[in-house]
Amino acid sequence: MTARPRSIAQLSVLLQSGALDPRDLAAETFEAIRAYRDQSIFIRLTEDRAKREAEASHRRIREGRSLGALDGIPIGWKDLFDMEGMPTPAGSVVLADAEPAEKDADVVAHLARAGMVSIGRLNMSEFAFSGLGINPHFGTPANPRSTDGHRLPGGSSSGSAVAVAAGLVPVAMGTDTGGSIRIPAAFNGIVGYKATRGRYGMGGVFPLAASLDSLGPLTRTVPDAILIDAAMRGRTAPDIAAHDFSGQEIVVPETVFFDAIEPEVETAFEAGLSRLERAGGKIRRQADPEITEIFTLMAEHGPLVTAEAYALHRQRLSSGAADRMDPRVVARCRMGEKTDMPAYIALLEARARLIRSFNAAVGDRAVIVTPTLPHVAPLTEPLEKDFDAFVKMNGFTLRNTLIGNFLDWCGISLPTGTGAHGMPAGLLISGLPHRDEQVLSLALTAERLLEGV
Repeated sequence: MTARPRSIAQLSVLLQSGALDPRDLAAETFEAIRAYRDQSIFIRLTEDRAKREAEASHRRIREGRSLGALDGIPIGWKDLFDMEGMPTPAGSVVLADAEPAEKDADVVAHLARAGMVSIGRLNMSEFAFSGLGINPHFGTPANPRSTDGHRLPGGSSSGSAVAVAAGLVPVAMGTDTGGSIRIPAAFNGIVGYKATRGRYGMGGVFPLAASLDSLGPLTRTVPDAILIDAAMRGRTAPDIAAHDFSGQEIVVPETVFFDAIEPEVETAFEAGLSRLERAGGKIRRQADPEITEIFTLMAEHGPLVTAEAYALHRQRLSSGAADRMDPRVVARCRMGEKTDMPAYIALLEARARLIRSFNAAVGDRAVIVTPTLPHVAPLTEPLEKDFDAFVKMNGFTLRNTLIGNFLDWCGISLPTGTGAHGMPAGLLISGLPHRDEQVLSLALTAERLLEGV
């Protein structure tokens, strides 16, 4: 059978009305996954768990005890979330035989309590350390929007994005350290929400760089992302409503974001931005010296992410485990060895200063609107074969989104037209730290405004 792309909201109506049984939906989901042409999307299916959860959901709904809109909804999990009774390999063969998790990660537990049905563990860049989504151990999922060959899914939440874009599950969970939710969302033409760091509990999530790591869902629609956000915060229902753009201050940074952007991507972005302006948004284009300084700091001291990744993996890098890791990941981790303690402290101090400076320059009411990425998803094979080409493209792909991680923004990528080869482009609405409600409420309106761009 072919997967039928449906949103959480659409499925919820069917489930709550009794028109669709959670057990049948789970069975249909597994059938669609097994029939799909690309078998590298899921690393492991959790069929026994899903059957138990779907059966429990069936009983609750039949007896009038539904847990709410998410009861019976399937979800996929990036392979770095603990799930009770199984190891957490984080997309690597090195940890395939690790001790099974004793309990679910915090957010897995929250969504289980909301009645969601966990379908399986999704492919990802090994140890979440790439923006492109290549994985030599389990295969690289193919971007379902491509019509001219195998194009990259984006990383590191590669399987999460492809599973949603292909209609296999209505939502999948990702993590984002330098763009790992927003990049694959833009590449695949779906919604990707990166929350402010710390909005959700990080217990039971395999880290990459603790000072940058954040979580969020990949979905088909903004309302679906809001439903998931509420449940992960322990809410029984969403508390975020649409907000219009009348008088809304929109900052468009001209520093870095548009450098070497593909013309078609820029055209799609400007078309989307024009719609926000016509809806009342007040556009302010400005240069931002703080953004320039981020890249100056990385050139001088090394990226913060590589320093923390090296500290996390240094024992593996000095053992035989490195021989079983993706050499691209090994090379990036080893870059962090060059960042000594004084340089690391200098990065943290500069980061705090730049966050204060940028926040003051933007102001309390504004949101930041940028192209999610400067290019569309590239072909996979040339980047798998050529290490130097991979390094160059990986840096280019991460460039726009890592700015938000460094400055602690929240952000949501929305599909905005297409670029070269008919591939999706994305528009990113970002907010200052802890302005998630503002970003999500504006995204509800923006999603409608951007239709047909």
